[in-house]
Amino acid sequence: MKFPVHNLKGEKVKDIELSSSVFDLSANDALLHQIYVAQYANRRQVLAHTKDRAERAGSGKKPWKQKGTGRARVGSVRTPVWRKGGVVFGPTKDRNFKKDVPKKMNKKALAIALSGKVRDKELFLVDSLKADVVKTKMMKEALESLKISRSALMGFSKDEKEMMKASRNLPKVDNILVDNLNVFDILNHKYLVISEKGVKFLEQKYKLVSKK
Repeated sequence: MKFPVHNLKGEKVKDIELSSSVFDLSANDALLHQIYVAQYANRRQVLAHTKDRAERAGSGKKPWKQKGTGRARVGSVRTPVWRKGGVVFGPTKDRNFKKDVPKKMNKKALAIALSGKVRDKELFLVDSLKADVVKTKMMKEALESLKISRSALMGFSKDEKEMMKASRNLPKVDNILVDNLNVFDILNHKYLVISEKGVKFLEQKYKLVSKK
């Protein structure tokens, strides 16, 4: 399938042939949802943590003798029953939300996400993301020339890595290396911008994905 390529001035320079096994797969919302949820869970940071009685500060000595005082028996000041004692069923940092993602499923889902961007006309290909001057103003003007006004994800090849500095301060614009491209980031942005070199890398990496 043919797809237009523009330069950073917004001018169309040529058409290139995109691999149908990567950029022309049929939709599969169930697979995309499964991979999205898994990648979201794998990014989750466990922050909430309550201390149990072993982690609470305090003496391990028995506060008073077992019998003869008229008070309820107690073994430690760190008992959950007492104020400042340990928490019994509170959240802990030991919780694990990680989900395994089979490589083949991940590859297929990424190709489906890329195909969706092509189908919805939300993929922009440029001849190169490299420039002589690394300036935020230049990248802002380039996105305006491409008529990108909403959230965008820019995928850079390793040779174009230096240009990430030009777009990292732009609002609603995120950067990523093409070899780290994933379903979660693609679906969280309206547009995807990559270069010809990035396309070739993706086609080489995911060329074994079946069109079925």
